[in-house]
Amino acid sequence: MLTLEQVKQKSAARLAKLHPAVLAGANELIRRSYNRGVPILITQGMRTIAQQNELYAQGRTKKGDIVTNARGGDSYHNYGLAIDFALLLPDGRNVSWDMNRDGDGDKVADWQEVAQEGKQLGFEWGGDWTSFKDYAHLQMSFGLSIQDLKAGRRPTAQQSAAALSCITGGEPEVNKDIPVIIMLNGKKLTTGVMDDAVTYAPVRAIAEALGAKVTYNASSKTVNIVKE
Repeated sequence: MLTLEQVKQKSAARLAKLHPAVLAGANELIRRSYNRGVPILITQGMRTIAQQNELYAQGRTKKGDIVTNARGGDSYHNYGLAIDFALLLPDGRNVSWDMNRDGDGDKVADWQEVAQEGKQLGFEWGGDWTSFKDYAHLQMSFGLSIQDLKAGRRPTAQQSAAALSCITGGEPEVNKDIPVIIMLNGKKLTTGVMDDAVTYAPVRAIAEALGAKVTYNASSKTVNIVKE
C-alpha cells in the first residue's frame, strides 16, 4: 500500500499554478480521502486556453466522447480554480472512474466519499449540477462567474483567507484586503495577505516548497512542520 506522501507525490505535478486556496484544498482532499481508505489522483488542475479548446473539440471535431461544454476561457480550470480527480487503484499506477466502486468496503461508494470531503472543504462538486454533470470536477468560484473572470476579476485576499480558514478548520480573522506576493529564490511561489503589518500566507505551500512536510491537527488547531 502506498503511503500518503507517495499518493500526494503522484498528483504534485498537476497542482502547479492553482490558486493558493484551491491548492491547499486539493492537498487536504488527498489527505482526508486517504485517511478514509480512498486514495485519489488529481488528474487535472490548471488548464491553458489551448488545452481547453483541445478538450472541447473531443467528440465534436475530434474522436472521443464529449467531456466538456466549456470552450477555452469558459472553464474554472483556466483560472486555477478547479481540479478533477479519479480513484487511485491498489496497484498505485492505474486509476478508476467507477462511481460505484467501494474499495474500502465501508458500503459507501468511494466516489461519494471524496465528493463529501470536497464539499466540506468548500469545493463545489460538478456532480451536483443540474445540467451537464461533471462528476470528477471540484471548483471554488469565490462567487465569481466566468464572465467576471474573463473581465479580469479574481478572488480577493479576504475571500482567499476565508477559504483557507475553512480548509484548515480555523476562523477567518484577516480583515484588510492587501494582497502580497510570496517569492522563493526570486520566483513567485504563492500569494498571501497583509493585515496590520502581519503577513498571512498558506503555510503548506511554503513549507512543501522548502522540502518540509505539513500536518494539521484540527482538534488542537496545531500546524506541525517537519523537515528531515
